[in-house]
Amino acid sequence: MKRFAAKYIYTLESVTPLTDAFIEVEDDGTVIRTGKCEDTSGEEHYYDGALVPGFVNTHCHIELSYMWHLFRKGTGMAGFIDQINALRDTKPLEEKISDIARWMDVLYRRGVSAMADISNCDDSFAIKASSPMYTRTFLEVFGTEPEDCGSVISSVLALKEKADAAGIDAAPTPHACYTMSPELVTASSAEGLKSGFLSFHSEETPQEEEMLKYGSGAMWDNRKAAGMSTPPVTGKSSLLYFIDRLEKVHPAPFDEHILLVHEVCMDQEGIDAVKSKMNNAFIALCPLSNIYIHDALPPIPLMRKNGLNLTIGTDSLSSNDDLDIVREMLCIKENFPEVPFGEILQWASLNGAKFLSKEDIYGSFLPGKRPGIVLIDHLDGKGDLTSASASVRIL
Repeated sequence: MKRFAAKYIYTLESVTPLTDAFIEVEDDGTVIRTGKCEDTSGEEHYYDGALVPGFVNTHCHIELSYMWHLFRKGTGMAGFIDQINALRDTKPLEEKISDIARWMDVLYRRGVSAMADISNCDDSFAIKASSPMYTRTFLEVFGTEPEDCGSVISSVLALKEKADAAGIDAAPTPHACYTMSPELVTASSAEGLKSGFLSFHSEETPQEEEMLKYGSGAMWDNRKAAGMSTPPVTGKSSLLYFIDRLEKVHPAPFDEHILLVHEVCMDQEGIDAVKSKMNNAFIALCPLSNIYIHDALPPIPLMRKNGLNLTIGTDSLSSNDDLDIVREMLCIKENFPEVPFGEILQWASLNGAKFLSKEDIYGSFLPGKRPGIVLIDHLDGKGDLTSASASVRIL
């Protein structure tokens, strides 16, 4: 048995921490119990910070780690897409794999116990298979030309066979409305929903909404200039368009776990549609990526008001300076100070575990779970995050 004590312990069964408390675990990390210390001076391992369950990063592109510090900031989505097209595959495979391994290790040492990751190829599969971190891999699909739908699906199913052979959980998923023909959105969603999980980049930028609603704007112009087909102009948000395409797979409601990534432009109409059509919808907040690309943040107060299941992701090193859940939480706290730190921690751990259907292992310090134990230090006098706060895995 091992015992750790701290000024604060967040079990995450509540947003309120235990103060001057302990957690006891089996040697393999299985939680035995938590409680208040009778005398902290007698504790062998006492931390002046917060002990929290391991994080669940619900949105990452770990295979793009080789793009760290290559991108200009603030270009908007159209400019970001131009950069990623220009810079993709600009390093040899050996360097890419080295960068993936390095950042997977960084994520784990900082306390990420599980992750929902996006892949377009098999570069990360062997590293994920050997990592102590659990990953579910979403095999992302692109393709703007309707006639290519069949070949794209065949290709992603071949990639799934490689993931299966590597022993990692993986399934196809659509990327976003603006990079896919209507037919491919539906076909890739159909394949992904078979696994019970889907991840989708949704309403990430006003440029995306302008493209789908009005057939105009920088993203529309880029596609036209490149001679690519554009999505239908529906007069609806990209989220409502996506739901329309989903309903061609099977009628709503959807019991599968569906992750809507970003949702910077989400409004009440979209929220009402999600709540009426999806029984297990989750939102992946990636605030530092949103600021990096187009200096915007999602409507977190509206999301909270409507009781949406919020989670936290880091996105990729092409659109972020780091892969650090604590930095993401601090960004949320600084911009939305009314949100309790304990609630943000629930987003960063428990809600992500629920999305992955791994809440029996991760997400809280409930007896019988093995979420990992993470220290967050340099909190202020009220126990909130500061710019000096950092996380490290204790177990």
